[in-house]
Amino acid sequence: MTTTANAILTIDLDAVVANYDLLRTLLGNTECAAVVKADAYGLGVGRIAPALAAAGCDTFFVATVDEGSMLKTVLRSRWPGAEVHVLGGATPGTKRALAGDGLIPSLNSLEEIDAWKRLQAKWPTPLPVDIHIDTGMRRLGLPPNELATVVSNPERLTGLHIRYLMSHLACADEHDHPMNQEQLAQFRAALAIMPTAKAAFCNSAGIFLGNDYHFDLARPGIALYGANPLSSSPNPMTQVIALKGKILQVRVVDTPQTVGYGATYQFAGPARIATVGVGYADGFLRSLSNVGFGHVGDVRVPIVGRVSMDLIALDVSSVPENEAYPGAFIELIGPHNPVDNVARLAGTIGYEVLTRMGSRFHRQYVGGP
Repeated sequence: MTTTANAILTIDLDAVVANYDLLRTLLGNTECAAVVKADAYGLGVGRIAPALAAAGCDTFFVATVDEGSMLKTVLRSRWPGAEVHVLGGATPGTKRALAGDGLIPSLNSLEEIDAWKRLQAKWPTPLPVDIHIDTGMRRLGLPPNELATVVSNPERLTGLHIRYLMSHLACADEHDHPMNQEQLAQFRAALAIMPTAKAAFCNSAGIFLGNDYHFDLARPGIALYGANPLSSSPNPMTQVIALKGKILQVRVVDTPQTVGYGATYQFAGPARIATVGVGYADGFLRSLSNVGFGHVGDVRVPIVGRVSMDLIALDVSSVPENEAYPGAFIELIGPHNPVDNVARLAGTIGYEVLTRMGSRFHRQYVGGP
């Protein structure tokens, strides 16, 4: 296709739906929600959420009030009954915005519970909430001492319309990690002493831990977008994205010449170097310097020198000249080099690679409703 952009990011909506359908099958009778925070992990909530809603998803999770309000706007015309839950909670200054937009906050502390009760007492309609119980992540949620206070003083929850009792797994990507069983036991113990409500426990990886972890609702995120939710098993998910960078210039170099900032790469012999218009300003991580690679057709071409703000250089010496020329594209993420492999080379995780996808890429959506 013709585009003035230096890179094309292709996002396959059918692949997102296929991943959702796979997870829904694994969950059986458990409802499958979708986590679409951080602009659907960088891939565009305005396109991802409607594709999932059309496939039958009617419960979504985001991180912030602003994300929730935007998602409500996206879904309102065709899916007005879709629930949008806000994981970040009802922090000071957000409660009326949450209530006004019909968002469901995850209450993470006694302070938030008490403040929401005061709001509910003045509000003309029920305001559903989730209660987050910390079973070991040590971030958000009621810690053991606050949970004990609630149990000892059940009136603290009187008047609340609790949608889900929730917790979050810390090590679910490691199937045999002992913390999985420890958190499950703590969550079950909390459910036994809390008011009766539906329970939501597992993330993407937690779905693969089996039925004991599923409860009433699961909240997959990363698996929907094609990254591997399991740390030591083959990826069961369908790949969602492909990134191609445009060659801006091809030049011949000779020894002992170097390339890029810091002269970190020196050529051992004559070579052809393709400069591609992608850099760390686009979210292409600088840690891929001298270790990352792309593909021209089936031929692997290494990144040489440092990733700079707008440019990378790749050694295309092994590619015929009629396949690597200004205006041609090099696959940077795709079938030959999935997002998890790119993340591994960069010393990070697929989450970071996805959520850093830059605004300068031309985004091309395929499939979907």
